[in-house]
Amino acid sequence: MTRRLTVRAPGIALRLDVRTLWVSGALLITAFAAVVFTVVAVGIWLPLADIVEILRGGGRRADRFILLDLRLPRVCLALLTGAALAVSGAVFQSLSRNPLGSPDIVGFTTGSATGAVLSIVVFGAGPAGSAVAAVAGGIVTALIVYGLAARGGGSVRRLVLVGIGIAAMLVAVNSYLISRARLDAAQSAAVWLVGTLNGRTWQYVYLLGIALAVLVPPLLLLNRRLEMLAMGEVSARSLGVPVPVSRLSLMVLAVAVCAVATAATGPVAFVALAAPQVTRRLTRSPAVQLLPAAITGALLLVLSDLVAQRILAPAQLPVGVVTGAVGGVYLAWLLSAQWRKGNG
Repeated sequence: MTRRLTVRAPGIALRLDVRTLWVSGALLITAFAAVVFTVVAVGIWLPLADIVEILRGGGRRADRFILLDLRLPRVCLALLTGAALAVSGAVFQSLSRNPLGSPDIVGFTTGSATGAVLSIVVFGAGPAGSAVAAVAGGIVTALIVYGLAARGGGSVRRLVLVGIGIAAMLVAVNSYLISRARLDAAQSAAVWLVGTLNGRTWQYVYLLGIALAVLVPPLLLLNRRLEMLAMGEVSARSLGVPVPVSRLSLMVLAVAVCAVATAATGPVAFVALAAPQVTRRLTRSPAVQLLPAAITGALLLVLSDLVAQRILAPAQLPVGVVTGAVGGVYLAWLLSAQWRKGNG
C-alpha cells in the first residue's frame, strides 16, 4: 500500500508519497557526492580545504583557474542539461503514454540539432544564436511530427514511427550541412553533434540556467494536468482538464526545454529516454514525476561525464559517446521488454 505524508498550511494541503521523498533524497545525496568527487578528484587533486579557500576569494591562481574556469562550469552544465533532458522526456513519455515517446527517439532533439547546426555552419552563430535556432528547430520538428501523426488518427505507435522517420531525414540533412561547410565550422558542428561538455564556459551555464528558470516553473504548475493526461484523454476530460490547450502548452514547453539543453551541449543521447523510466521504477509510481526525474537526469549526466573524463585519461571523450553506449543497451532492453509485453 502506498504511504503518503500530508503537509498542511493555511488553505493548503499537500499529499506527498513517502517512497518518492526518500528516493529523491537518496538521488540528491548521490548527485552531490558525484559533484564533489568530480570537482576534487578528476585530474589534478584539489583538497576540499583549498576549494573552500578559492570559493572565498583566495587560493593560488592555477587552482582558481582549474576550479572556477574548468571544473565548476562543466559540472554545473551537466547538472542543468541532465535535469532539462529528463524533464522533457518525462513530459513526452507521459503525453504519449509510451516509454519510447522520448524527444531523442521521435526526432525533436534531432530537429533542435538541425537548427543549431544550420546556424553554426551557414551563419556562424555563437551560443546565443545557436540556442535560438535550436529552440526554433525543435518546435518546428515537433509540430511536423504531431501534425503528420494526427492525420493518421494520432495513435502513439504512429507518433513514434513518424518521429523516427523525421529524425532519419534530419540526420541526413545534418550530414549534408557538415559536408558542405568550411573545415573549421564542420569540425565544430561534428563535435557538437555528438554531445559534449568539453570546453564549455560559464556563458553556456548562464544561458541554460536563465532559460530553465523561465520554462520549468510553468511545467511544474501544469504537472497535475500532465498526470491526468497520462491516464488518457477521456479520463482527463471527465476531470475537467482542457485537453487540447493543456497538451499543446506542455508540448511547447517541453520542446523548448529540450531545445535549449541541446543548444548548450549538443544532442546528448538517451538521457531523456532513460531518466524518467529509471525514476518511475525507483519510486514505483504509475506516473512519471517531473522533479524526481530531473534529479535522476542530472545524476546520470554527471556520472556519464565522469566516465567520459576518466576512461581514456588524459584524453576526454564527449559525454554523448558514453550516454550513447549505455543508452543503446538500455534501448535494446526496453524494446525487448515492450515486445514481450505485447506478445505475453
